[in-house]
Amino acid sequence: MPKEPLNFPKADILVIDDTPENLNLLSAMLTEQGYKVRSVTKGSTGLRGANAVPPDLILLDVNMPEMNGYEVCEHLKASDRTREIPVIFISALGDVLDKVKAFAVGGVDYITKPFQLEEVLARIENHLTIWKLQQQLQAQNERLQQEIHERAKAEEKFAKVFRSSPNPIAIATVSDACFIDVNPSFLKMSGYSLDEVIGNTATELNLGKNTVAIAQTIQLLPETGSLYNLEFEFSTKYAELKTILISLELIDLAGVPCALLIANDITERKRLENEFISLVSHELRTPLTSTMGALDLLGSEQLGTLNEQGQKVLSIATTNTERLIRLVNDILDLERMKSGKIFTRKMKYNAADLLTTATEAMQAMADQFQVKLIINPVEVELWADPDRLLQTLTNLLSNAIKFSEPGDTVYISATLSESQGIEPQENEPLLPKYLLITIQDQGRGIPEDKLQIIFERFQQVDASDSRNKGGTGLGLAICRDIIQQHDGKIWVQSTLGEGSTFYVLLPLPGLQ
Repeated sequence: MPKEPLNFPKADILVIDDTPENLNLLSAMLTEQGYKVRSVTKGSTGLRGANAVPPDLILLDVNMPEMNGYEVCEHLKASDRTREIPVIFISALGDVLDKVKAFAVGGVDYITKPFQLEEVLARIENHLTIWKLQQQLQAQNERLQQEIHERAKAEEKFAKVFRSSPNPIAIATVSDACFIDVNPSFLKMSGYSLDEVIGNTATELNLGKNTVAIAQTIQLLPETGSLYNLEFEFSTKYAELKTILISLELIDLAGVPCALLIANDITERKRLENEFISLVSHELRTPLTSTMGALDLLGSEQLGTLNEQGQKVLSIATTNTERLIRLVNDILDLERMKSGKIFTRKMKYNAADLLTTATEAMQAMADQFQVKLIINPVEVELWADPDRLLQTLTNLLSNAIKFSEPGDTVYISATLSESQGIEPQENEPLLPKYLLITIQDQGRGIPEDKLQIIFERFQQVDASDSRNKGGTGLGLAICRDIIQQHDGKIWVQSTLGEGSTFYVLLPLPGLQ
C-alpha cells in the first residue's frame, strides 16, 4: 500500500500562561488547526524552552507568578537566539498603558481576555505570515550582501590585474567602439595620455590602418563571441609602427556591453621572423639546390654505379632533401603572401582547363597510390592567376590522394552557383556569380575539432603525418591565402571513416 503523506505542522507555537484552562483551550484550538503546540505555566520554564528549541511564535500571558510577561519578553528580546520570535500578549488587562508597555518591551500584538478563538487564529496567521516574509527578506538581504561582497572582491582583483598587467589592455563600448578605460601598459605602447584616449575611438586616434575593421569586429562581438590573436598594425601617437596581436572578449559593465581588448606586442618577434625568412631565402636555398643537383648526378650513375645499399641510401637522401626544399619553399611562399610581396597575375582563364591540368599533374601520384581520379569540369571563364590556383588544386588533390586507401576514388568537380554556400538558392537566376570547386575523397576523415585549425600554419590532423605522409603542415595555409587573394573562400566538411570534401568558392568576372 502506498504511504500516506506526512502532515507537517503549520508552525511551532509556544504558549506561556499560568492558567491551565487557558492553556488547554489554546492548545486544543491550535492543534486542531494544524499547529504544533508547547504549553508551560511559568515564565522561566518558557524561556528555557524557547532557548532550547526556538518556536515560530509565542503566546504570552502578562500576569504570572515569579516573572511576569513583560519580564519574559524582555529576556527573549535580549537573546540573539530568540530576539526575532514574534510575541503576542494575551491578558485580561485592558488598560491602554498595559498595551503600550507590551509593545515597548517587544511584543507584536495584544489580545484582551476573554478572547474570541477566531480572532486569535487570525492574528496568529497574520503575524506568522509577516514573520516568514521578514525571514525571507533577511535571507535575500544576506545573499545580496554576499554577492555584493564577492563582486567587490572580483572587481578589486580585476582592477589590480588590469592596472598592473604588462600587456596593453583597453575597454571599449560595443555600440560605438569608444574607449572607456585603458591600463598604463596601453598608454605606454600608444604614447597617448589617459585623457587623450578616453571617449575616443581607435579611428579617431589614428591607431592603425585597419581601425574601421577592428571597430566593426567589436560591434559584432555579441554575435561572433570571443576572438583571439588578430594581427594588427598599430600606429603610436608619434607614428611609430608596431605589430600587435589583439584578443577580444565580450564583457558586461553595469549593464553596458563592452569589449575587453588585450594586446600583445610582437614587433620584435616579427623582426626576428623576417630575419629568419631572409636567412632561409639566401642561406638555405642555394646549398639545398646544390645538394639536390649532386644527388641527381649520383643517381644518373655518371660518377659510377652504386650497389643496392648505396641506391637505398641515395633514395633516402633524395627524399629528405626534396622534403626540406618543399618546406623552405612553402615557408617563403606563405611569408611573401602575408607581407604582400607576392602579387597575383590575374588573366582570363578557363575553369575546365584548370581542373584538367591539375588532374593530369596529379595522375602519376594517383597511379602510384592506386587511387582513381574522376574529373567533372565546367566550362566557365575565370579572372584569376592560373598558376596560383593550380598550386591550390594540386595541393588539395595531393592531400586527398595521400590519405586515400588503394582502390579508393578521388573526385574533383565544379558547379556554378548564385549563392555563397554549398546548396543553390531557390529561384536561382540564370546568371551565376560563383564557381564552386569540390575535391572529395574516401579517406579516413578529419575530427571535428581539427576542421578549423588545419588551415593554420604547421597544423596537421595527426602529428605523425609529417613523417609518414611527407607533409609540411603549410599547404592548406598557403591554399587559404591564395583563395583569399582571389576574394574567395575555402572550407572543409568531413566525417570520420568516410572521407572529406574541400570546397573552393571563386567569384566569377563581374564581382572582382
